Amino acid sequence: MSEMHMSTVNKTLEALRKNNMQAYFCATAEEVPDLVRTLINKGDIVTHGGSVTLAQTGITKLLSGGDYCYLDRNAPGLTREQVQEIYLKAFTSDVYFTSSNAITENGELYNVDGNSNRVAAMIYGPKSVIVIAGYNKIVSDLNTAITRVKCIAAPQNTQRLNCDTYCAKTGKCVSFQKKDSLMCDGCRSEQRICCSYTVIAQQRHKDRIKVIIVGEKLGY
Repeated sequence: MSEMHMSTVNKTLEALRKNNMQAYFCATAEEVPDLVRTLINKGDIVTHGGSVTLAQTGITKLLSGGDYCYLDRNAPGLTREQVQEIYLKAFTSDVYFTSSNAITENGELYNVDGNSNRVAAMIYGPKSVIVIAGYNKIVSDLNTAITRVKCIAAPQNTQRLNCDTYCAKTGKCVSFQKKDSLMCDGCRSEQRICCSYTVIAQQRHKDRIKVIIVGEKLGY
């Protein structure tokens, strides 16, 4: 990672701390599980939202290793009702893991969801929330975060999930056909994943949210 990128990472880490979030840096994805082990306790009830980054950093493997009470939303054979039950149990978990669609240099977490279970748990419920993100998720401000979701995160996730949406087919949100593309503009597909928009900034409960930025490009 270049000096310029490292400078941006350090600025973002400091801003997150000013917003009452714990902030950490790992140079590589391989370092993340060792850090996470220091932030959680054996026997903790743990779960997570949908995230490519968690798999890339070995966190889902760590959680399923037997040391934790793992609520696995992706376990084989689960019915829709059982998955929904895990979504609800997440609110009383000890630790909730997720990534972030974008992290601003001002220390804000910007996220957009379809089902909204992920953003809901990030905001309220779990005792601790651990956010893991590659440095590629860092953006200058919220306007850039909005554009990042419309042009990178949403298109790539809809393609991964085989959603029938405009952005899955074209690589960017339909809202860019307009002169002014507003945050909540988008397609009308029933499979649209951009439904709930959240900005997490100054935290009332200090250090509940912990952000780990990794010096590699991870996730979407």
